[in-house]
Amino acid sequence: MTVESTAARKPRRSSGTKRAAGASTRKTAAQSAEPQLVQLLTPEGDRVETAENAEFLSYVEDITAEDLRGLYRDMVLTRRFDGEATSLQRQGELGLWASLLGQEAAQIGSGRALRDDDYVFPTYREHGVAWCRGVDPTNLLGMFRGVNHGGWDPNGNNFHLYTIVIGSQTLHATGYAMGVAKDGADSAVIAYFGDGASSQGDVNEAFTFSAVYNAPVVFFCQNNQWAISEPTERQTRVPLYRRAAGFGFPGVRVDGNDVLACLAVTRWALERARRGEGPTLIEAFTYRMGAHTTSDDPTRYRRDEERAAWEAKDPIERLKAHLLASGEADEAFFAGLEEESEKLGKRVREAVRSMPDPDTMAIFENVYADGHALVDEERAQFAAYLASFEEGH
Repeated sequence: MTVESTAARKPRRSSGTKRAAGASTRKTAAQSAEPQLVQLLTPEGDRVETAENAEFLSYVEDITAEDLRGLYRDMVLTRRFDGEATSLQRQGELGLWASLLGQEAAQIGSGRALRDDDYVFPTYREHGVAWCRGVDPTNLLGMFRGVNHGGWDPNGNNFHLYTIVIGSQTLHATGYAMGVAKDGADSAVIAYFGDGASSQGDVNEAFTFSAVYNAPVVFFCQNNQWAISEPTERQTRVPLYRRAAGFGFPGVRVDGNDVLACLAVTRWALERARRGEGPTLIEAFTYRMGAHTTSDDPTRYRRDEERAAWEAKDPIERLKAHLLASGEADEAFFAGLEEESEKLGKRVREAVRSMPDPDTMAIFENVYADGHALVDEERAQFAAYLASFEEGH
């Protein structure tokens, strides 16, 4: 049920280099074995029960028709907010934006699996998880407009600030989870990162520490096939979820475009953590349908056919098909949601355009706990520079 990236490039071989005599050209067992994929909802919207997903079915037995409509609403509104932010960047209202287009199911499914007392360490693309944690979408935009350094209290929603440095949040999450265990709490921690970050040393160090200290942390990797312009198959020789075995904890690959499967697998992993069974790696196999950020042009490194194949597995359309086929939602529901979506888009536009400019002198505050002569000198110089404009020089 998966479509691997079609942009794999053949590895280069130095001229004059010959394969050693008798060397096998066969793949290892780990490379050749077909990756298992947990899927509860097909791209056509049909519920499925297979050997691969049997142990996860019980984790969504309590999901009602109302819950499914709620998951659909979450994905639709998150996509609308994300699309509005992209448009605002194109209009010059934001400096940059990292879209989640195509990854809504991975984020909403995992985000709704969390308890209030669980703690989230995101990257810079977890807009759907932020939505699930109750962070006002407009608060995500201040940093991208350049008016603040991240606009929410992390402890207010147990949702840490966006992390721009690739992979470092996995270490933060591991340390926090170790603290949770020492405190004797039964809450869990989840760290989000992408397939590109899985190549970072920080992520591998986090795997080591979490395994050794049996930390109650879930590593949620959204494998959207591309680390900017580098395809996943140029980063790893085995599916990402299999890396967990080398560190001594389980790894699972889930259909990242199936919100129900993402919900079930994340619930399972969080419960393992709460029972003291240590970390889990979840690889949400999904696709980044847009650009890496608004400064990126994906047409330069991937084919239209690849995107088209993944669009056929759109996470929102998948759940909509299921809701319609099962009679669990009607046209009135979808019409009402469209109206709500329009209102959200308008609120986001108005909020961004009305954000006040920051105090130009604030950059010098809170640099040191006490006064500092050099900072005082720089503050005076900058104040004089700003004053020169007011004097007409």
